[in-house]
Amino acid sequence: MQFKHVTLDFDGPVAILKLDHQEVMNAVSLDMLGSLCDALDAIDDKKTEVRCLVITGAGRAFCTGANLQGRNTQKPGKSNAGAALETAFHPFLRRLRNLHCPIVTSVNGPAAGAGMSFALMGDMILCARTAYFLQAFRRIGLVPDCGSTWLLPRLIGKARSVELSLMGERLSAEKALEWGLVNRVHDDAALWEETMKLARDLANGPTVALSLIRQLYWESPDNSFEDQLNLEFESQRQAGATEDFKEGVTAFLEKRPAKFGGK
Repeated sequence: MQFKHVTLDFDGPVAILKLDHQEVMNAVSLDMLGSLCDALDAIDDKKTEVRCLVITGAGRAFCTGANLQGRNTQKPGKSNAGAALETAFHPFLRRLRNLHCPIVTSVNGPAAGAGMSFALMGDMILCARTAYFLQAFRRIGLVPDCGSTWLLPRLIGKARSVELSLMGERLSAEKALEWGLVNRVHDDAALWEETMKLARDLANGPTVALSLIRQLYWESPDNSFEDQLNLEFESQRQAGATEDFKEGVTAFLEKRPAKFGGK
């Protein structure tokens, strides 16, 4: 399916969402954000069929942040640089946060600014060896946004997060792996094959349980221990009522691989 600056394809139960505005290295415009939300609508329409989402970029970049070309820059105090956040960026990020299935981000090149936040929304983050991350906001006199000041400290700690934001220096894929920011780094030529291998594995898993797992970890940083115990109890109740739980136990007792149906 083709949208403006975005493509959406389906490989069995895997949805592949690709940022595709290569002339600006997939920088995000309002048009692109609208297309991304339209693509999520299409995924929701196939909710029972889509069991994993892959997000990647076309060409040599993942996403280089907000598209500043043609933006109207007014005098200081006359414009609201954050207006598009609440009307366009935040709704997309919230929808990813609440998606019904696991998300794999395949970072095939630079991920800067908002693009870095998009990459970090993955439950599993795979990177090309030549990819890098960049908190680029300070370079144009702005502050980090798109959830990066919430995501980064929880992934790599305050000191490293503040340094990335204040200094605006590139973080290589290898260093990101060392810091625990990403899950896996692959040679550039192998990245897509490894991405789809992982996505298919997740898509063939117990979808309801995987969805509950991702929600548990999203809630965990802000919950007390007692709150999290209660959430685990409720989540386990839901998972235990699925057909996949029955299949998983049966397969275990019969000493065979489970064949999960995602229900």
